[in-house]
Amino acid sequence: MFDSLSSKLTGIFDRLTRRGALTEADVGEAMREVRVALLEADVALPVVKDFVAKVKERAVGQEVIRSVTPGQQVIKIVHDNLVELLGAQAEELNLAVTPPAIVMMLGLQGSGKTTTAGKLAKRLKEVERKKVLLASLDVRRPAAQEQLAVLGTQVGVESLPIVAGQQPLEITRRALDVARLESYDVVILDTAGRLSIDEELMAEAAAVSELAQPHEKLLVVDAMTGQDAVNTAKHFEEKIGITGIVLTRIDGDARGGAALSMRAITGRPIKLLGTGEKVDALEVYHPDRLAGRILGMGDVVSLVEKAAATMDHDVAEDMARKFIEGKGFDFNDLAKQMQQVRKMGGLSGFMGMLPGIAKMKDQLAKANVDEKMIVRQEAIIQSMTKVERKNADLLNASRKRRIAQGAGVDVADVNRLIKQFLEMQKMMKQIQRLGKSGFLRSMGGMMRGSR
Repeated sequence: MFDSLSSKLTGIFDRLTRRGALTEADVGEAMREVRVALLEADVALPVVKDFVAKVKERAVGQEVIRSVTPGQQVIKIVHDNLVELLGAQAEELNLAVTPPAIVMMLGLQGSGKTTTAGKLAKRLKEVERKKVLLASLDVRRPAAQEQLAVLGTQVGVESLPIVAGQQPLEITRRALDVARLESYDVVILDTAGRLSIDEELMAEAAAVSELAQPHEKLLVVDAMTGQDAVNTAKHFEEKIGITGIVLTRIDGDARGGAALSMRAITGRPIKLLGTGEKVDALEVYHPDRLAGRILGMGDVVSLVEKAAATMDHDVAEDMARKFIEGKGFDFNDLAKQMQQVRKMGGLSGFMGMLPGIAKMKDQLAKANVDEKMIVRQEAIIQSMTKVERKNADLLNASRKRRIAQGAGVDVADVNRLIKQFLEMQKMMKQIQRLGKSGFLRSMGGMMRGSR
């Protein structure tokens, strides 16, 4: 998400920081470029105008122009205003109520509403330790109720049994009764969607809302639809009232205009982000972290959190022992590392959180560093025999040809992986020679030298 916008903004700010002293004309020129970049990212025009005006007013102040590092000061002002635009701080779901907490999912058909209901149920069960009941009120879309039941089974959450012929209000009453009788903490009501907003959809949703009195009314919108997503949110807020927004498919939205416009136009916070198709690809929305990603500063906090949540601790401990104790690092270990990266959202998700990565996009593209690279490399390792994975010295020309043929790649791809592996092996040997105390001392020296 924000790939195009991030690339353009980092380019603009790189030019600013290289100039040293800045004039009002320099700032004005940069803000014109920022305006164009935001409009091209599909951010709503009123939002762009207001944002640029606020930044310019602060950036042309004497404290910036006379600053020792005026370029950095301008970037900080843009960052702070981006955070303000995106929502200032993360807003949690309102679940601190007398059980059951009722969460109503709203949205158009195709926005990912039912899938998001399943993802949210999984998150509430595993992270919040809640007992969750899923209930589908969608009696119009074929197999919609069955889809939610299957998702519930996948994530290990109970779903309300389907009773043929029941209408949305009847299903709602039954879900609330079951939740109270069986001591559920949270009930998620998945309402019906339409291909477009109509009066019937709004009337049905309003009736369910009046009956259930939900503590959260979450509107699920597809980020890739840009300003259409913003208009949808505006209509639902006006007709039914919403408490928060879930943006889905942000991993496929290179522009990001919906996220930047949503809060300013609807006045409602984005609470969750759908970051992929997997059932665990749902994140809490952190405006400050997102602002950092947009400006190429990365999001190391989210990266660490994701690593802690997804990494196999046994694999991590085994790798740490090999680093310190000098045990052999082989292709099996490299394959395990690749699996961990894929668990963390793949190479694009992992690298998107690293600081400065936007500036390296061209170099990464030339080096063929993409999502398919990990798949190719895993295929190469899988094409090796058990003995070859343990001993890279065995990989002569004929073995490389056989491995390449088995993996469906060129011999050059096999050579690149072997080179990468040998460099990692060399680095590990250097660490092993230092020993545990020496390694820690060298890391401390590196940290002090980087200040």
